[in-house]
Amino acid sequence: MRAAFVVAAIGWVFAAGAQAQFLSNPLAPKHPAEPARPIPVLQPPTAGFEYPQHETLTYTVDWRVFQAGLAVFHLEQTVPGTLKISATADTVGAVNMLFPVVDRFQSGMDTKTGCSTGFNKQLQEGRRKIASDLSFDYEHGKQTQYERNLVKGTATRKEANIPACVTDSLAAIFYTQSQPMAVGQTMYFPLADSMRTVTVGMKAEDREEIKTPAGTFATIKVQATADEGIVKNRGAIWVWYTDDARHLPVQMQAKLFWGTITFHLQSVEFK
Repeated sequence: MRAAFVVAAIGWVFAAGAQAQFLSNPLAPKHPAEPARPIPVLQPPTAGFEYPQHETLTYTVDWRVFQAGLAVFHLEQTVPGTLKISATADTVGAVNMLFPVVDRFQSGMDTKTGCSTGFNKQLQEGRRKIASDLSFDYEHGKQTQYERNLVKGTATRKEANIPACVTDSLAAIFYTQSQPMAVGQTMYFPLADSMRTVTVGMKAEDREEIKTPAGTFATIKVQATADEGIVKNRGAIWVWYTDDARHLPVQMQAKLFWGTITFHLQSVEFK
């Protein structure tokens, strides 16, 4: 099992569970290509929404009936107007013995515009070790990725076009917090995904009461959808946000062809 599901399949979800090729089902039937939805404009955070100065969210990660890992998200505003987001994903117990994972993710977001300021990851999954940095040059409409294979000692550089403002697979979880949520409605935004820009939809499906180790919460169940990219044809992905002004993500889940992974909020710290 791979932990980069917290960012993509969360992280979504979208960062700590499996890389795109691992999330894909090679046995899934192929369908004719559907026209992609036009890339939308990333809407800024709702007026009055405020991100915390410091916040740490800790989740237990369950795979089927086993606790397979621990995921921690840390949000911090050390520079006014910029939210620094970091995430760690580590396997525990028997899963760690079978396939050890130590993954680290970092992202930045402009709290006024919602634009990602960059995304990087360091992956240690079994014998695989990868370091990757993704930067955004909005002035010139370019995204650039530098990736190093720390086992093979190789490096690659890729460049692609981007619109005037995008989010990334880690920041997207917390960007969604800042947007209105009404049951039955879908919010769309542009996501930088594998050197492409794809349209992701966050559909507010229903209201549910969710019990986690951190407490019982009234939530809005939101499903992530996409016309292409990491979210499309990777299974089904949901995030449960609290039904209040904070929209705190208290549970995340991905149903994939090899099983279901669920993130349960263990604790919240504001320091």
